Amino acid sequence: MIDRKGIAAFLIITFTLTYAIEGALIWSGFRITDQPALYGQLAIVGVMWAPAFATVLTIKFITREGFAGTNLRFGSWRPYLKTALVIPAVFVLIYALTWLLGLGNPDWQLTDLSEMAATAGADISQMPQPLAIILGTLAITLVVTPFINSLVAFGEELGWRGYLLPKLMPLGKTKAYLLMGVIWGLWHAPLVLIGFNYPGYPILGVLWMIGLMIAMGVYLNELTLRNRSTFLAAWMHGVFNSQGYGIWRLLFPAVNPLWGGMTGLIAIAAWLGIGLWEVRRGQGGRT
Repeated sequence: MIDRKGIAAFLIITFTLTYAIEGALIWSGFRITDQPALYGQLAIVGVMWAPAFATVLTIKFITREGFAGTNLRFGSWRPYLKTALVIPAVFVLIYALTWLLGLGNPDWQLTDLSEMAATAGADISQMPQPLAIILGTLAITLVVTPFINSLVAFGEELGWRGYLLPKLMPLGKTKAYLLMGVIWGLWHAPLVLIGFNYPGYPILGVLWMIGLMIAMGVYLNELTLRNRSTFLAAWMHGVFNSQGYGIWRLLFPAVNPLWGGMTGLIAIAAWLGIGLWEVRRGQGGRT
């Protein structure tokens, strides 16, 4: 049976808080650029905890059901290791296809980074060699930043896959996953409208973001439910952000966001493919 009261309360709190904060930022002139204002960046990091805040308020004061249903458990270490390898591998596939299809070219000399550094007043003659920067950034995004990003992502995942997804599952897996992706995508809408992920494509960007969240959500939803772990969801989200906003943005600074890179149709197809593969594995009883 659908808990309409809990779902409604969670969504109202989450979207009201998120849109109010981001609306105030936009009203003040904040925009997503190469170097967005620091106060805005900090506010956006804080907003990532809006779903968690809504979850706590809903459970404690509205439904009073306790936190047992949010799957606050770590579970086995195996899916953490597996996803730490699989998610970067999917990014390799996405950007290899982006390159092969002529939708973006790798900046092996990091000229875009050098120009940004020079504009900021840095002495680029003291910069390490491009290969050293690339390898160092790759190593950091594989073994360091996933832990940092997963701490921030937990604020989202306690709400999305800890609270909301189990509440939607009585609708059936297909409807629950689709609705979850639409909600998750619309939650990002204010930032997309001012340049997040789809600069130059505010309206199409919102639609593409919904598509990306549906596709990526299939993979995250399936593994989260199968392992009954919200911490795993936060880990996967953190690994994704570490790759998407780390080495690949550095190496491919100029990609049409609607077609290539981590946000385009190639990425949507890749995540949907691996997500549906995991669904089939789950139906076969394998973990």
